[in-house]
Amino acid sequence: MTQPVQIIRYAELVPCRTAFIDAHTPGSDQKENFTIIGGGVSESSNQHVHIKDTPGFNIGAAGQPPKCRNSLHSHRTAEVFFVLSGRWRFFWGRWGNAGEVILEAGDIFNIPTGMFRGFENIGADYGMIMAILGGDDAGGGVIWAPQVIEDAKAHGLVLGENGKLYDSKKNEVLPEDVAPMPLMTDEHLALMAEPAVCDVVPRWVARYLNLLALSSDGPTEVIGENGQIFDRPGFKVDFVSGQAAMSEVPTPFFTVLMPIKGYWRLSQNGQENHVGPGDTVFLQPDTGYDLNPAMSGEVALYRIQNTNDSAGPSWWKRS
Repeated sequence: MTQPVQIIRYAELVPCRTAFIDAHTPGSDQKENFTIIGGGVSESSNQHVHIKDTPGFNIGAAGQPPKCRNSLHSHRTAEVFFVLSGRWRFFWGRWGNAGEVILEAGDIFNIPTGMFRGFENIGADYGMIMAILGGDDAGGGVIWAPQVIEDAKAHGLVLGENGKLYDSKKNEVLPEDVAPMPLMTDEHLALMAEPAVCDVVPRWVARYLNLLALSSDGPTEVIGENGQIFDRPGFKVDFVSGQAAMSEVPTPFFTVLMPIKGYWRLSQNGQENHVGPGDTVFLQPDTGYDLNPAMSGEVALYRIQNTNDSAGPSWWKRS
C-alpha cells in the first residue's frame, strides 16, 4: 500500500554520473543527475529512482560543480527548473547563442518546448537545480543537438535508437538489432525555435524576490492558467512563503512540496515532520496536511500538483 506521505531527504539523494550522452565530454563530465519521482529521462541503467510512481509529472535534479555545463537538448513536454543553490546560466538555440538568462537561488524557469536549451553552473561552489518534467514518461526521452551526439561518440559514448547508452570504455557495443540514434535532419532543425531574450524571459521566468512579495497573503500561482507564467503543461506550480500558514483539505490531485528556503513543520494524521531545502515531499491524493514555518525568518517552498490538462506541449509563442 502506498504511503500517504513520502519524504526524500536531500542528504539521501543518490546521484548518477553517467546519466546522459555527454557524460564523458569535457566540460560536462562532472555532472550528477538525480531522479526523485518518476523514471525521468536518464539514458543510463545505473540511474537510481527514489519513487517510481508518477503523478502526471516527473521530479529530478542536476548537481554540478563550477564551470560544468549540461549540453544542448530539447524535450517534447514541459521542462521547468528552479534553482536550489548556486548561480546558473541558461542558454538556448541551435548553437546555444540565441539567448541566455542568469538565475539565482529560488528563481524558476519554464523552458519552452521546441527549442534547444542547456545550462551551466557559473557560481563559485557546487550548485543544484531542481527539475519538473511533464508527463508520466517525461515525453519519451531527450532530443540532443547533432553536435552533442557527435562529440559524445568521439569520447566513447553512443546512444542507441532505443534510448540507451553504450560505453566503449566499458567494452560495450550497440546490439546488432539496435541502430544508433539518428541525427536530426536539416528540415527538422529548421523547425527549432530561436527566440530572443525579450520573448523568453518576461514570459517564462519568475524571480524569487518577486514571488516572495506576491505571496504575503497566501500561495501565489507561478505556472498555470492564472499563473505568473501562463502555461497548462499537465501540472501547476505555486509559490508558498512563510508569511501565511496553510491547512490543506484533501484534494483529488497529487501534491509535491519542495522547500527552497528555511524549514517547515509538516503535520499529517498526528504525525509531524520537519523538511528543509532540497527535501521532496510526495503526498497522495485525498491527503490533508498542515504546513507551518518551523523557524522565524525567510521560509519558502514550491508546491506542484497534477492537473487535468494534457502533458504539453507548451510553446514559446504564447497564443
